[in-house]
Amino acid sequence: MLIGIIFINCAKTSDHPSNKEYHNTWQHYLGDPERSHYSTLNEIDTLNVNDLQLVWKYKSGGIQEGRTTQIQTNPLIVDEVLYGVNAAIELFAINAGTGKEIWRFNASSKDNSGLGVNRGLVFWKSEKDEKSRIFFTSGFKLFAIDIENGRPISSFGNKGSIDLREGLGRNPEQLSVVSNTPGAIYKNLLIQGTRVGEGPGSSPGHIRAYNVLTGEIEWTFHTIPQPDEFGYETWPKDAYKTVGGANSWAGMAMDTERGIVYIPTGSAAFDWYGGDRTGSNLFANSLLALNAKTGERIWHFQMVHHDMWDRDLPAPPNLFTIKRDGKDIPAAAQVTKSGHVFVFNRLTGKPLFPIEEKKYPSSKLIREQAFATQPLPLKPKPFARQILTADNLYDPNRKAFVDDLVDKTEKYDAPTVLEKFNSITSQGQFIPIDTTGVVLYPGADGGAEWGGAALDPTTGVMYVNSNEMAWIIKMKALGPNGKNQQSLGESLTQIHCARCHGGELQGLTGIPELKNVKLRLSIDSIKTIILTGKGAMPAMPNLAEEEINEITHFLTKLEKETDHRADKIILDVPYALSGFGRFKDDRGFPVVKPPWGTLNAIDLNTGEYLWKVPLGHEKKLNDPNVPVSGIENYGGPVITEGGVLFIAATKDEKIRAFNMKTGTLLWQDNLPAGGYATPATYEVDGRQYLVIACGGGKMGTHSGDEYRAYALEQMN
Repeated sequence: MLIGIIFINCAKTSDHPSNKEYHNTWQHYLGDPERSHYSTLNEIDTLNVNDLQLVWKYKSGGIQEGRTTQIQTNPLIVDEVLYGVNAAIELFAINAGTGKEIWRFNASSKDNSGLGVNRGLVFWKSEKDEKSRIFFTSGFKLFAIDIENGRPISSFGNKGSIDLREGLGRNPEQLSVVSNTPGAIYKNLLIQGTRVGEGPGSSPGHIRAYNVLTGEIEWTFHTIPQPDEFGYETWPKDAYKTVGGANSWAGMAMDTERGIVYIPTGSAAFDWYGGDRTGSNLFANSLLALNAKTGERIWHFQMVHHDMWDRDLPAPPNLFTIKRDGKDIPAAAQVTKSGHVFVFNRLTGKPLFPIEEKKYPSSKLIREQAFATQPLPLKPKPFARQILTADNLYDPNRKAFVDDLVDKTEKYDAPTVLEKFNSITSQGQFIPIDTTGVVLYPGADGGAEWGGAALDPTTGVMYVNSNEMAWIIKMKALGPNGKNQQSLGESLTQIHCARCHGGELQGLTGIPELKNVKLRLSIDSIKTIILTGKGAMPAMPNLAEEEINEITHFLTKLEKETDHRADKIILDVPYALSGFGRFKDDRGFPVVKPPWGTLNAIDLNTGEYLWKVPLGHEKKLNDPNVPVSGIENYGGPVITEGGVLFIAATKDEKIRAFNMKTGTLLWQDNLPAGGYATPATYEVDGRQYLVIACGGGKMGTHSGDEYRAYALEQMN
C-alpha cells in the first residue's frame, strides 16, 4: 500500500472548536467546518427535553404525484434565517423563528434532468463589500445565490452559475455530473466534490476549487492520477482517459486554521467489477488531506484497495482532538460502510490505532484481479457485525425474500432463509463477488451511511448510527461468457440499469420496475430519460445513440432475434449485476437477529465503547423477546452541550432524543414523514430550536415536504 506524506508549515491555534460563530448557530453543513454535528447550545438539556413542543412547520412543496421524493437536507441558519431545499430541489429562505417564507429560488424549472437529492448548502460571508452568498447545486449547475433576495449573483460564473461538467478533461456534453453534498469553504475558495455514475463510462471524480467571486477553477486534484502524478502506477496505463468514479460525493471537512481539507472518496467505476482497472486504484476509497490553498496532497490513506464492493466512504470525516499520554493530538476520524472507524493524526496521516493488512482470496471472475490484502483497524472494534452466520439468522425456517432477486407478487416455491443462506457465500468482509451470490454484511448502505457520525470536540466521544442489514450481491456473465448469449440490448440494460432497478428489472423499494415500462412510457420518452435523466435517475450522456436504441428496443420488446447479438461485439465489461438487494424473510424483516439498527457511543481517546442501543423499532414485529428491534436508518445525529443527542433517520418515522452519557431514550415524537436527514439546532432571540426535514420516501415509506421546528415552551 502506498502512503505518501508531505509536511507543510501551518500555524496552530485551537483544536477545540468552541467558536460561538459556529456552535450557537448552524452556518455550516453539519454544524461547523470540522463536521462535528455539535452545538454549544444548552437551553434544552436532559432534564427538560421531554417538554419539547412543535412551534412551527413549513410546507416546502416539491412533492410530485406518482413519484417517490425525498428531502435529505441539513439546513443552514444564518442571522435568524433558515435556508433549505425541498423535494424538487428548490432553494428557500424562511424566518427561523416562525417558519414564514421570505423567498424561493427554482433552478430547475426548465431542466428536467436527473437532480438526485440535495443534502446541504454552503454559506460564504464577505469580509469586504462583496455580497454574502449561498452556494447551491441543482443538477450539473452550481449557483451563487444572494442571501438577501434569492437571486443568482450575475458576476459569478455564467450569470450566476457554473457547469460542474466542465474542467474534467473530457467532453462535458458526454458527462453525467451532479453534486448532492456541499463542499467546503477556505477563504475565497469553494472546494467541491461531485456525484458521478457508477457504471462503465462514468465521469471522473476530480476535486476542484472554485473562486467564490468569479466561479473560475483555481486548482484541480486528479483522483485518478495522470502521468507523472503520485499514484499513476496503481492503475493501468492511460486509465485516467476512460475510467470514472473515485469521486467525493459524501462531503468533506476543513481545518480552517491550518488550511487543510480532508476529502473522502468513493469507488472507481464500474463499482462491482474491476477487470479493466487492475491495481490498487489510488485515490479511490481514500481519505485525502490536501493543502486547501493549492490542492497539493499532504497525505492519504486508502481504506479499500481495488474496490469491488462499492465500499465508497459514505460521510465526511470528523476533525477533533485526541487525548493521548497527556498530550493533545489533532485527529481525523473516518467512518465506513463496513462499520469501521479509522483514526489518524490529521497532520501526518499516522494511524492512532493499529491497522492490519489482512489477506483475502482471489476473484473467480474473468480478468478480475482482487487485491491480496485489505486494511482493517484493530481498534475501535466495528460498530456493525461483520459476518452473517447460520447461528445469527433470526428465523431461519421462514421463507426467504431478496428484494432484488425475487418478485413477491409471483407465486413460487421460495427457499427458507437457511436454505438460501446455505446456497451462497457468507464469509465476512472483502470476499470477491461471484456469479452464485455473496453476502455483503453490513449491506451496501452500511454500517455508516451518508448521515455520518457526530463527535463531541470537548470529550472526543463519537456518536454513530449504524444499519445491520445483510445484502446479497450476484454477478451475471454477459455476451460470449453468458449461457443465454444475451442480445446487445439485454447486456447493456443489465450493465446500466440493474444497479438501481434490480437484477430482473423488477424494481426496488422506491424505484420503479422496468419489465413493463412500455405500458407507461413511449419509446421517445424512454430515450430522453436515459439521455438526460429524471428525478433521482442520473443522465447517461456517455452512451452512444446506438446503445440507447438497443436498450430502448430491449425494454419495449422491439428487439428481434435477428438483431445484433452481444457475442458479435466486444464488451468492455463482461459482467453485470444480476442480484442486488436486501436479504429479508417473507415478512420483509431482515434475516439477521435484531437489533437491525443501532446508535453507538465510542470514546476515541481509548477506542472503547461507552454504550450501544437499538435505534428505532419495527412496528409490525410482535416478539416479546425483542422490545426494541432497532431499524434501518438514514441521516445523522446532532449533539449538544446540554447533553442531548437528537436523531430522526429511522423507518418508523420518529425523531428522538438520547442522553449522551448513557444512551437512555429521553423523548420522541411522530413525524408526518420519515426524517431521513440530519437535524440542525440553533438560537433565535435566546430560544433554542431543533429543526428536521421530513421528506420521507426511503425504504417504502411515503413522501413528505415539511420542515418541523421544536422548542421549549416560552415562559411569560
